[in-house]
Amino acid sequence: MTQRTLGGTNRKQKRTSGFRTRMRTKNGKKIIQARRKKGRSRLSA
Repeated sequence: MTQRTLGGTNRKQKRTSGFRTRMRTKNGKKIIQARRKKGRSRLSA
């Protein structure tokens, strides 16, 4: 069988772009703020 492209792990995804990770930094908070302003149902991974 052929391998699917762009595989990733959930742990890596949470560590880099999870909500709590975003809230730790000033720029991360800006990202969450921008997504709230836009009305996203999902703010982060």
